[in-house]
Amino acid sequence: MSVHIVIDGYNLIRQSPTFSVIDRRSLEEGRDVLLQCLASYKKVKRHSITVVFDGTGADTQMEQSTRWKGICILFSRPGELADSVIKRIAARERERAIVVTSDREVADFAARHGAASIDSIEFENKMNMATHTDPDLMGFSEEEEGWTPTTRKKGPSRRSSKRDRKKRTKTRKL
Repeated sequence: MSVHIVIDGYNLIRQSPTFSVIDRRSLEEGRDVLLQCLASYKKVKRHSITVVFDGTGADTQMEQSTRWKGICILFSRPGELADSVIKRIAARERERAIVVTSDREVADFAARHGAASIDSIEFENKMNMATHTDPDLMGFSEEEEGWTPTTRKKGPSRRSSKRDRKKRTKTRKL
């Protein structure tokens, strides 16, 4: 099953220590830097990515939907919040979607509809690790890591809930 990452664009920018500094200088520059990083991430991971930005106070010249380097960029309609668009996508995609947001309401809505969610900061860390430490780019392969499969159980004996196990499985793909 392929993964569709749905990102609350301005939430990720404003939560990030890196992107928020750029965003304070220029909103457009903050968006551009985020999209550049996501393009690098998409090149490595090849997941379907949709970034949703708030179009409430935006110029009317902006297109509502655009594709750039394989990333779908959506602006909400004037008067509509990006959260509404993200909720609509999460409800439609269900188990296939991973919603990236720090907004608790949106994350809870996604969970109720079967989509996993991940905090913006956590996703940024995974994105940075994937683009900077890709094993193919570093010259490593799985055989060289020295891991041998075993059936011996390690860790706590209590099993996580099915929802938590599904979420962990999906976010592990990031």
